[in-house]
Amino acid sequence: MTHSALIRPAWTPATIALMVIGFMVFWPLGLAMLAYILWGDRLHEFKRGVNRATDGVFSCGPRRGYGGFGRTGNIAFDEWRERELERLAEERRKLEAMREEFDEYMRELRRAKDQEEFDRFMREGKKRGPSAPEQPAEEG
Repeated sequence: MTHSALIRPAWTPATIALMVIGFMVFWPLGLAMLAYILWGDRLHEFKRGVNRATDGVFSCGPRRGYGGFGRTGNIAFDEWRERELERLAEERRKLEAMREEFDEYMRELRRAKDQEEFDRFMREGKKRGPSAPEQPAEEG
């Protein structure tokens, strides 16, 4: 890609002028020009990524199976792959269950710590005695 174009994603006098004019006419135009100056060089990569992502969605070919993979035609391999995918799904379920148990454990630890701090506060409060509100000195 050549960079000799007058309007390119860079800080050139033309792009700065267009940005200023854009802000003067209608502020979203100026903002769009600023975004183009800052991130316009990534536009081609973004378009390429979007095209790759949408190719599978709008393709006219056969629908793909689990994880975007269809059958290979090799029955032994396909069966092995399905068993492995099911094993991985089972491992994921086990990990999720362990994570939930750990979250519950951490909640219980926090509750116990809070209870211990509250009990300590109450014990220290009893040692100090009830604090009576200060009364203003009487004049007279």
